[in-house]
Amino acid sequence: MKVAFKMRLKPGFKEEYKKRHDEIWPELKQLLKESGVSDYTIFLDEGTNTLFGVQQQAGEQSSQDLGTLPVVQRWWAYMADIMETNEDHSPVTTPLVQVFHMD
Repeated sequence: MKVAFKMRLKPGFKEEYKKRHDEIWPELKQLLKESGVSDYTIFLDEGTNTLFGVQQQAGEQSSQDLGTLPVVQRWWAYMADIMETNEDHSPVTTPLVQVFHMD
């Protein structure tokens, strides 16, 4: 199943966000893969600082459902200074509804 969601980047942090994801922790990447998350892409709308995440997932668990795991909690804390977050440092996310798909 393919899922999509949006998040918000704080203004002025495009390069830092990209740098941190270019250097994603190997243990986090492995956890995502083991959890069935693949083909994960994040786009940025520079006019609104809105991040759009799209990922393929095997089963019902998306990357946003792994928040009880220590490595995910550390990643969220690491990213909290440059993104809009909830009190637990998880990114504020809004699921997006698919309205069109073409193969």
